[in-house]
Amino acid sequence: MGVMIRVFSRRRVAVALLAGGGALALTAPAYAAVPLTAVIVDSFSNTNSQHATAVEPDTYSFGNTIVVASQSGRFTDGGSSDIAFATSTNGGTSFTSGALPGLTHNGPGGGAFDRASDPSVAYDASHNVWLISSIGITQVGSSIEVPAVLASRSTDGGLSWGSPVTVATSAAKDLDKNWTVCDNHPASPYYGRCYTEFDDHSLGDRILMSTSTDGGLTWGPALATANTATGLGGQPVVQPNGTVIVPAANASESAIISFRSTNGGASWSSTTTVAPVADHTVAGGLRSGPLPSAEIDAAGKVFVVWQDCRFRAGCTRNDIVLSSSADGVTWSAVQRIPIDATGSTVDHFIPGIAVDPATSGSTAKLALTYYFYDKYNCGRKCQLRVGYVQSTNGGATWTTPLTLAGPFSVSLVASTTQGRMVGDYISTSWVGGKAFGAFAVGKTPTGGAAFDEAIYVPGGGLRPAGGTNGVDPTQVAVTGSSDHGPRSRPVR
Repeated sequence: MGVMIRVFSRRRVAVALLAGGGALALTAPAYAAVPLTAVIVDSFSNTNSQHATAVEPDTYSFGNTIVVASQSGRFTDGGSSDIAFATSTNGGTSFTSGALPGLTHNGPGGGAFDRASDPSVAYDASHNVWLISSIGITQVGSSIEVPAVLASRSTDGGLSWGSPVTVATSAAKDLDKNWTVCDNHPASPYYGRCYTEFDDHSLGDRILMSTSTDGGLTWGPALATANTATGLGGQPVVQPNGTVIVPAANASESAIISFRSTNGGASWSSTTTVAPVADHTVAGGLRSGPLPSAEIDAAGKVFVVWQDCRFRAGCTRNDIVLSSSADGVTWSAVQRIPIDATGSTVDHFIPGIAVDPATSGSTAKLALTYYFYDKYNCGRKCQLRVGYVQSTNGGATWTTPLTLAGPFSVSLVASTTQGRMVGDYISTSWVGGKAFGAFAVGKTPTGGAAFDEAIYVPGGGLRPAGGTNGVDPTQVAVTGSSDHGPRSRPVR
């Protein structure tokens, strides 16, 4: 089935306005009149997945271009009808959207796979190629298999895409959670190399890395870490000297780990522990977990965030916490991002962090988009909201939080076998000095559709602002473990 290319300008969505001052910062999120632009809308009509649903966006920006990719037409048991994209070449003023060709049976031109999942966006400046990696899924009876990690390429600035090339395959057909990055530092000895991380669930979620030296046309063998580590959700970033650092969750999601390559992907180190994880089970039957979101500043300092309940008595709700590193080996103590007071009822989860790539050190600009509930113990009446905070001093202080979207009922987002879904991850990127978070929002459906869940960004982006809510480096964890058992299933 062909999919129409659409051009979106700023489609405004009403967000409540609440006057707020400094005293409000640690008691409740502030509300602002933020216009939202719908950039990806599910336009598929196949009868075996849920429409209209778009979930799990990733973003990447370079220069004045930003590319957003997400699942479109979510299946309950894994994957989507195809991977959709939205590209802006004018700093987020307008977007052109469509679906990746040659990937699934449902997409433009047809493809070898029944479904696709886990989109990740990257750009290779050396070869002037945009990449969207994903996993291809086939249905065998009532089960699904994941035999391949794939990469779709664009050579015209992300406006059109070719059929995917194969990054890696597995005879066990049980791959998961890919993520791609490229070395865009001209002074790096490995400038122009791209790296894709993924895991093989059949091997206990063994972490694997593959490298491309030709703009994603071909990919090298899948290499394990030196200690054959297991984990998932790794997000590789590249330092100016070419060192690749990969924060990830361990296989049970009980710790954040990290590993690196200092030789252009020829080999990968053993993992080191960033921090143990204490994670609260989010209410409302929402699919959520402590997967990391990682970014890097211009000097090579890595920032990683995840949802964590260590600073809340009894692990009753999550904060977004942060750790950083200059080398991927030694990591800072975990700090709580001060969105609200620890005594608040707010539960925060599914973060996506961005660092302005032109900034570093004490003037690094950080942007954080996340979901939250006003009340963590909302039972079956949970209302999702999307929040946002910024830092202009490398995370030392943060702004009063803004609510970008919501409230909307959890029942308005796609249903999966692991819970209602907005995404296992979301994303934020800086473009032209403005931050663009990408996130799924559910609305009441009309016209007979089962859902109205699309991917939105703040219209025109959010400009940097200084904040006065300081991080407390002396704050002590009061909870040491999660309120649930280890993860046992892949999250596709």
